[in-house]
Amino acid sequence: MKIERISQDKIRIFLTFDDLSERGIKRDDLWREMSKLQELFAEMMDQAYTELGFDATGPLAVEVFAMPAQGMVVIVTRTQWNHASGHGDGIEDDELDDVYEMEVTLEESDTIVFAFRDFEDFIEAAHTVHGNFTVPGALYQYNGQWIFHAEPENTDPQRLQAFIAIMAEYGEAASVTTAVLEEYGKCIIAEDAIDVTCTHFSPRRA
Repeated sequence: MKIERISQDKIRIFLTFDDLSERGIKRDDLWREMSKLQELFAEMMDQAYTELGFDATGPLAVEVFAMPAQGMVVIVTRTQWNHASGHGDGIEDDELDDVYEMEVTLEESDTIVFAFRDFEDFIEAAHTVHGNFTVPGALYQYNGQWIFHAEPENTDPQRLQAFIAIMAEYGEAASVTTAVLEEYGKCIIAEDAIDVTCTHFSPRRA
């Protein structure tokens, strides 16, 4: 589990599927394991306080994103809302609300983000999946790494998981968001990054 501060009142927490599995939360039952999610959220807030001094006292806005490659990204914001008008448009969960005063928004995303230590690793990955999978995406440079970002549509879930498994052999799932990449990253290949890379670069073991 990785926790980072975005601003004074906002943090982002990244949990891999291994992190969830260690806590008895299965990928397919993510939204149904509310008692375990309650324990997990308490653990996250304790760790956020220990590592970052983030105090979760008071109303919180919690955005939970489940992604096929990365696992779960949780964005927690200390905020204020009008109790008389309810908790906004988010999904309020009574069990979590018993412990923390919060507005919870749950969302599943098809976004796939992988980070590679160097360009050669991405070339290897691209040639391995090329011809077997069609997953258009962009390639960025960010924080000294090469970031492949894709939002696949109408892709068979089993084939998508096979694609993710291959990419994970060469890189690692990353929690960086589209907005961060667009604002702070350098776009190297704007579209069809795998096809373009395979056209212009050969793997080192070729």
